[in-house]
Amino acid sequence: MALNLRESVFEILRKHREPPLPPRQITEKILEFHPEACAAKLARSDSLNTQSALLQQITAEIRASRPRLRLRLRLQKNYRQIKTLETRPRKFYYSEASATEEITRTESTPKTATRNTLALKKHSEAQLYLPLGKYLRAEFKLRSMRIDERRSSNSKGPKGNRWLFPDIVALEDLTDSWDEEILACASQYADQRTRLWSFEVKCLLNRANSRECFFQALSNSSWANLGYLVAAEIEDSDTLKGLRLLCAAHGIGLMLLDTENPAESQILIPARERAAIDWDIANRLAEENKDFLAYIKNIRHFYQTGDPRRSDWQATGDE
Repeated sequence: MALNLRESVFEILRKHREPPLPPRQITEKILEFHPEACAAKLARSDSLNTQSALLQQITAEIRASRPRLRLRLRLQKNYRQIKTLETRPRKFYYSEASATEEITRTESTPKTATRNTLALKKHSEAQLYLPLGKYLRAEFKLRSMRIDERRSSNSKGPKGNRWLFPDIVALEDLTDSWDEEILACASQYADQRTRLWSFEVKCLLNRANSRECFFQALSNSSWANLGYLVAAEIEDSDTLKGLRLLCAAHGIGLMLLDTENPAESQILIPARERAAIDWDIANRLAEENKDFLAYIKNIRHFYQTGDPRRSDWQATGDE
């Protein structure tokens, strides 16, 4: 009996219906459920001598054939439910939902999520702020704050502030390791002593929402030195390819957030730094939103005293 890799992957993922699986775990299940076909593959091979070597070989075949395998699966009506996540390693999962339905389901709360209908992790955007803040503090030494758009005055009308506010803002202290004399000297001049960061956070990016989310991040970060679009999940290589093109054209960065282990989060595409803050846009944000005004006050205090005052930064991981 020959091992049909395409059908075996589909069968495993359809039966699994759990969080997405990396190629190695798929291979382990193939070895478990198709022992005779795997044994025949091992017997026919001149280079494979052990079960461990067979596991590594099948895993490598799944990884190497991923784009081709996925294309073949999706071209056939019966296999269109196979999808991938652009994590490291990349993961496969089975879902009968459309791209738009995936977004709604991913953002569902655990109480409304069901075992048989959902494959992805369930988050609200608010649940992503704390792990993001922890990652930013540990990796970049950033002081971060949440900007709650509900605290806006909406003086421009119901849609006047659409795509105006980022979810998270942060300050990077460029003087942290400077000698006191250098710091005292630099304080007398207009030299840059900080970088200001802006983050738009999403639970899931896929073909249905990736462009809209990108341009939302672009609009929300137009005032900052560095702007990032952050996602807990990115579906398939087509979505990532499109985002790479947009990021290259507009300078926005892309970050993949690991909610279970924030230290394993990744910057997939670095942001392109803007040399200067757009203070006109920052003023608009400060006039409309109390949280952003508090952020500006914290920055001013740092410039006046050199002290970031940890108590001034909200609980987004800056402990």
